[in-house]
Amino acid sequence: MKVSVAYPPLSSDKGTPLLSQNRQFQWFTNPTYIYPMVPAYAASLMASRGHTVTFDDGIADEMTYEAFKRDLVAKAPDVIAMETKTPVVTRHWKIVADFKAALPGATIVLMGDHVTALPRETMENCPVDYVICGGDFDFILADLVDHLDGRPVALPAGVWRRENGEIVDGGLGNLTHNLDELPYIDRELIKWKRYAFKNGNFKYTPGAYVMAGRDCWWGRCTFCSWTTLFPGATYRTVSPARHVAEIERLVADYGIREIFDDSGCFPRGAWLEEFCNLLIAKGLHKKVVMGCNMRVGELTQAQWNLLKKANFRFILIGLESMSQDTLNRLKKGIKVSQIEETVRMAKKAGLEPHITTMVGYPWETREDARRTVDFAKSLFSRGLLNTLQATIVVPYPGTPLFEEAKANGWLTTENWDDYDMRDSVWKSPISSSDVLQFKDELYKAALTPAFIARKILSIRDLDDIKFLARAASKLIGHLLNKSRAKSCGCK
Repeated sequence: MKVSVAYPPLSSDKGTPLLSQNRQFQWFTNPTYIYPMVPAYAASLMASRGHTVTFDDGIADEMTYEAFKRDLVAKAPDVIAMETKTPVVTRHWKIVADFKAALPGATIVLMGDHVTALPRETMENCPVDYVICGGDFDFILADLVDHLDGRPVALPAGVWRRENGEIVDGGLGNLTHNLDELPYIDRELIKWKRYAFKNGNFKYTPGAYVMAGRDCWWGRCTFCSWTTLFPGATYRTVSPARHVAEIERLVADYGIREIFDDSGCFPRGAWLEEFCNLLIAKGLHKKVVMGCNMRVGELTQAQWNLLKKANFRFILIGLESMSQDTLNRLKKGIKVSQIEETVRMAKKAGLEPHITTMVGYPWETREDARRTVDFAKSLFSRGLLNTLQATIVVPYPGTPLFEEAKANGWLTTENWDDYDMRDSVWKSPISSSDVLQFKDELYKAALTPAFIARKILSIRDLDDIKFLARAASKLIGHLLNKSRAKSCGCK
């Protein structure tokens, strides 16, 4: 069958949508593109089974909606599969209807965390043929396409559909697939260069993404939309040897200089140690720089040192708040006292820690938010932090935080378009304008004379200069993103 894995353009004067493989949807003034790992595996798996697959990312290709639709109609795929998220799902409903009118013979499939949480809503609001519920939508989509192609493959669990005009509940998809059975991602099919340069996390380009695990072995944080797709109890990894082999291919075949592992949390313990030692044994630590997500309080100093020896650089650490009450409510499973210790250990190993923070919790006071801002400033001023990400808390459907918000009457809107991190969507002791102000303060936390001087003195080569220029551009973009703007239509 002819299959299009599609990201139709979503034009808006809010900016460029960060949709693919993203746990928290945002609009960006300065575009950035994250490699869509699970959809890329889906495309590669279907191609390996003999289907004719195109990966049509109109967002990363910076196309207009009209041009994208014209190209799609010319390709006339039998199946169109799209990833969607809460802030753009209503736009995707309109796009599904538009594609159905233009390609009445095409089968359209939607997948992602929002439709996993609320599949019936999407089935009722647009003429989509199938909705996939669950995170392994690469395996599920490939099996569905095989089934539609008339092959002897049963309709997989997790596929909502229509029969005789009625919506049929397909349940949740299976999350026990063996990840080592996936083919390596066909980077040419996915057009890897789209995602190799416009990503502020890469110091060295071209860069690439990999994904050792699905998705986070903790998997209990109440705010995380991906716990809807991958609850912690279902955590699985590829083998260390398989992961090293994929990295070796990226370096040898594409000249990749930096790789970020986009597992919600990088595998720990014996897996981590075996992986790093294999990377070193093959000499890959001399050829490519690595990065990953890691939880607070999890690694020993020896393990941090091993990551550095394996040439890891960028380490993303979820801080979220400096309020212990908030961390407890979010089920982070960490103590405030562990946060600085973790950052200090990473820094001692020679790594570059990056923290994620959020503001606008419905129970936090100004004093709580101020504590988080002041802590970030302190880390920067003492040279313990390299970069950070600051966002407004959004309770996504399907998360425990959303259910808590509904139960307590905190929500001020269930207009999904408003769930794009540009403003609060619930009641809070802090006003919306103050929430935006605190977010801006977090981004400005690095703008101290000591930190700036330290960065200038750290410049060693052209890569350092380019990275600092991109970081400055990204910071300006984040500060510009706060401006409220009304969106255009799906076109």
